[in-house]
Amino acid sequence: MDNLKKIGLTALGTVLMTAGSANAASVSASAATSITYNGADNGDDGNGWTMTDSVTFTASGEMDNGFTVSTTLELDGSIMDTRTLSIDMGDTGKLTFSGDGASGPIGSWEDITPSANEEAHGVAVNGTIAGASNGASTNDIFVYDYTVMDGLALKASYTPSDGATAVDSSMDYGVLYTGIEGLSVYAAMGENNNAAAGIDNSMIGATYAMGAFTIGYQVNDTDSSAANGDEEFTALGISYAVSDDLSVSLNSSTIDFESGTNDQEATGISFSYTSGGMTISGTHSTVDNVGGTATADNTGYEVNFGFAF
Repeated sequence: MDNLKKIGLTALGTVLMTAGSANAASVSASAATSITYNGADNGDDGNGWTMTDSVTFTASGEMDNGFTVSTTLELDGSIMDTRTLSIDMGDTGKLTFSGDGASGPIGSWEDITPSANEEAHGVAVNGTIAGASNGASTNDIFVYDYTVMDGLALKASYTPSDGATAVDSSMDYGVLYTGIEGLSVYAAMGENNNAAAGIDNSMIGATYAMGAFTIGYQVNDTDSSAANGDEEFTALGISYAVSDDLSVSLNSSTIDFESGTNDQEATGISFSYTSGGMTISGTHSTVDNVGGTATADNTGYEVNFGFAF
């Protein structure tokens, strides 16, 4: 782990010492908005209609040393959301610092099974659904991406301690193999020291695309220092591209809690239809034993109307 810190600091120091002045920067903006209807059984959720809106500004420029520096800022509703600064060093890799909106390999690959819309456990139902992973904070994080060769890429992250909730820093390491046509294999391990108890995470998963079909399988392990805090997440998904515009999928996931005998089991059916800059998508999910509670068998659904320009 100390080696990753040294690599990241060395790369950052090299950039700061040799960057020099930039040539003319390119600046662009994109926008997206959506209307979503959410519903859940076993409770009165009131008005299920919500909306999202965001404008993303991107600026990039090539430095005298050949490095490309870019920054992204997203205005989401009334707040500043995703904020990143990336330094692309060519064959040496890319170093990104994110104030908000980026993840290490554990968070980025928490459920890679193919879906036309949401994960099996991704739709809100009554009760608190347990998530696929327990990765470290995604705020003020360094992420390093490096292509070893065609078909093999490394990803690592470093979340510094904030001296309060994250008393110790956290690090993730991951590898992605795409050397066989249609096949992607993911593996990662890391730690989360901003949790109430220290957590060691690991995951392995794969997807395979053949014609219009894509299938995926994944297992995540959470090893917590807290008594009875371990979890094992297993997911399976299959998607089918009916046409260039329409896709459907079936997903399932299970979380085995060390603390009890009631596994959370989720099943979701999704679709997505795209026409120009408009996308209509939806998911219906059934979740048994929500959060490990035997009496919580609930369903939820959502329909999204999205527009990008």
